[in-house]
Amino acid sequence: MGCGIAQLAARSGARTLLHDPFPEALARGTESARDGLSKEAAKGRLSEEQATASSERLQPVDDLSAFADCELVIEAAPERLELKHELYAKLSEIVSEQCVLATNTSSLLVTAIAAGATHPERVVGMHFFNPAPVMRLLEVVAGVQSSPQALAIAHATGEAMGKTVIVAKDGPGFIVNRCNRPFGLEALRLLQEQIADVESIDRICRMQGGFRMGPFELMDLVGVETGFEISQSFYAQSFGEPRWRPSMIAARYVAAGLYGRKTGRGYYDYSEGVGKHRPEDPAPLEPASPDHDPVGATGLVGDGPVAPPSGEGVVVISGEGVLADELRAAAGAAGYEVRPPHAPTGGVLPALCVDCDAAPAVQQRSTAAAQPDRRGTPPPAQGGARVVLCANGSLAALDPSGSAVGFHVLPPLAQSGLVELTRSESSSPVAAARAERFFRALGKHVAWVGDAPGLVLGRIVCQVINESAFALGEGVGDTHGIDTGMVLGLSHPHGPFEWADAIGLDHVLAVLGALCDEYREERYRPAPALRQLAAAGRLGRAAGAGFFDYED
Repeated sequence: MGCGIAQLAARSGARTLLHDPFPEALARGTESARDGLSKEAAKGRLSEEQATASSERLQPVDDLSAFADCELVIEAAPERLELKHELYAKLSEIVSEQCVLATNTSSLLVTAIAAGATHPERVVGMHFFNPAPVMRLLEVVAGVQSSPQALAIAHATGEAMGKTVIVAKDGPGFIVNRCNRPFGLEALRLLQEQIADVESIDRICRMQGGFRMGPFELMDLVGVETGFEISQSFYAQSFGEPRWRPSMIAARYVAAGLYGRKTGRGYYDYSEGVGKHRPEDPAPLEPASPDHDPVGATGLVGDGPVAPPSGEGVVVISGEGVLADELRAAAGAAGYEVRPPHAPTGGVLPALCVDCDAAPAVQQRSTAAAQPDRRGTPPPAQGGARVVLCANGSLAALDPSGSAVGFHVLPPLAQSGLVELTRSESSSPVAAARAERFFRALGKHVAWVGDAPGLVLGRIVCQVINESAFALGEGVGDTHGIDTGMVLGLSHPHGPFEWADAIGLDHVLAVLGALCDEYREERYRPAPALRQLAAAGRLGRAAGAGFFDYED
């Protein structure tokens, strides 16, 4: 990380001094920075003249006293508070009182590090992302005593290095690492509850969510032991925040020495001779028309799209909201006759009733009257196989002892290549088969998973949105900064607030509320910022306003 930051500094035109207490490490770091500049020239990002001039600005020094005239010192020392305190105490005796001291820490509090300096107001965080020369984001972190001038210098330096700079308030993980906590922790919880296995969770995140890699691939890449250490740090710094409780599964993997790619095995096996650690994802499906010959398949298998059986091209889609509207449009485009609930049937039952407005039952199924849902609309009464949206609850809560199957998919539907399905012991095989055919006819693969509100991706993403809303409410960052950070710092397909507005805040709150109700855990309590926006009618893009305002 240190040599990458030095490469950036030299490339920006600054005279760049490098120091490491170990001479061999200093030589390697300097050479690595120069090699990086040469590679940039070879790729056409710099001219040969620019690369040569930048390389000449790199100057290794064997003593900290050479930093006496520096205006900015950036440290990337190991993440040990005592070591950093010792370093900052030495620097305070060498540099001027106006010199800004910046830390690249990702796990320690900037305020705690600043306590080692004689003038803590000049200490700020400059959190680069690895690899520093490539990643476009820089978090500038304000400690409790950081001065506006020090923050401005750090911000200007980041922009001179070509970075998009976001400003964060000091706290565990700052913006990006904090808001991304649920991506791994909720995946581990899903694995613990056997909702899905490692490969399925990752595949769903990639194919439905558009993530470049799933949470377990990411944990293996970073290092399972590194992620577990960070989880313990978060939990300790927050005095036991339930949302940040470390995973028992990660603890066992660390105890076994299964750290991921670096050890040849983590959640996946990377040993020589094993081949690729996972199979390639199946190719996207093309939507089919209702008169297309059906192809039976279960899970993520099958050679092509599946259309409804002959004469069964009628579906009922009930409910309001973004997903219900998208499903109606997609079904109509695929050639289905889409009926509203309670419309005259003409004696022909629909092949499938898709209930996007389900709510947990409050009476036994034997009750004579159908129970209204939370919006006051009774479930579809046209008969036929039924599939219910598992947002307001798990399938067990929405259809206790019933014949329905459950589904969940996050908007925008057009960008999703996969829909999750779940079933109970009493689910009808006919409903399962017709649900598969319906979603495959829309061009979506299906994955069967265990039962829970939001199933897999909905649960993970809604928790990421929720954590981001907590960070927003606590002033850690603003909406644009948090969205920018998650996209540029972690390559997320959408910023959490942009995604929340696309999904609909009512949908997000439905999943969180159901998790909170069914698990009875503080881990899933909705953030006040989410609830306040929803109470004000700011439900997202479809409503014209959510976390952001929309004119279209």
